Amino acid sequence: MARSLFWLVSIFSIISIAACIDDNCAACNAVAAELEIQLSKEKPRNHLDMRHRLDSKGQRQGKVIDYRMSELRAVELLDGLCEKMQDYTLEKIDSSQREWIKVDNWDILTIDKQEAKAYSTDISSYCGRLLEETEDELTELIKKGSIKVGDVSKVLCQDLSKQCSGLSDGHSEVDDDDDDEL
Repeated sequence: MARSLFWLVSIFSIISIAACIDDNCAACNAVAAELEIQLSKEKPRNHLDMRHRLDSKGQRQGKVIDYRMSELRAVELLDGLCEKMQDYTLEKIDSSQREWIKVDNWDILTIDKQEAKAYSTDISSYCGRLLEETEDELTELIKKGSIKVGDVSKVLCQDLSKQCSGLSDGHSEVDDDDDDEL
């Protein structure tokens, strides 16, 4: 009995994960939307003063780096992004459509909370894999200033990861009905 229950739970978990991230484009768009949120929340910062050494005349040596083009900015934007994805879950729109939504209050969800938490774990894991594959290129684009609010989805989901190939424009909204069919 326990053995068959274990197999049933295992099969359900595998099916649940497969169904959850079945539409990689929708999941990627959700990650891009969260990165857009981080970009829009960014506050202006001073340049980074890397002149810590003194030369023989007592003058400071080194560079002053524009924060917007710094590795630190890229790290701060991407650090913790996948943990923030645990605030997302998959909501069923109708019998054939689902969309990733950001949950502000887990207590008022109308769907099964245990299932919703499982989806949030799944998209967080997906985010980790996505960033692992694209982090170097994404970091370089952030440092170059090539990633701006409004085009994160196109850059991340079409250009870098190819999760949404063939879309005509950058869909940065999590709830785009065209992209979120599962």
